[in-house]
Amino acid sequence: MSAIILFDGVCNFCNGSVNFIIDRDPAGYFKFAPLQSEIGEKLLKENGVDKALTDSVILIENGKVYTHSTAALRIAARLNGAWSHFRHLTVVPSFIRDGFYKLFAKYRYKMFGKQEACMLPTPEVRARFLATN
Repeated sequence: MSAIILFDGVCNFCNGSVNFIIDRDPAGYFKFAPLQSEIGEKLLKENGVDKALTDSVILIENGKVYTHSTAALRIAARLNGAWSHFRHLTVVPSFIRDGFYKLFAKYRYKMFGKQEACMLPTPEVRARFLATN
């Protein structure tokens, strides 16, 4: 069993987050695809996700789609170490969590910058990324 994380492939913070997750997910539970990729677009369409509603992180797990802070907290819950304790923040109502999440997401390019193209995974982690071929 695994879950898929769709992420903003040109966002420096998002790319750093993917590397962070990979380092703390040695079992390889999470697979990845940039939102801007062909497979990312296909998964959005298949799961009925309107890309206009979220452009940062989307988690597809057990046939369900999670966005915004809920996606981030569900991801953290699966990571090694103390990060799994962040799952307890789900007791905070999502409209409050998502307010902070959306504010951060709005300014992430200004704070961390962005790339012209999606990241290319290293050979060591390439198998964790979904491809259309």
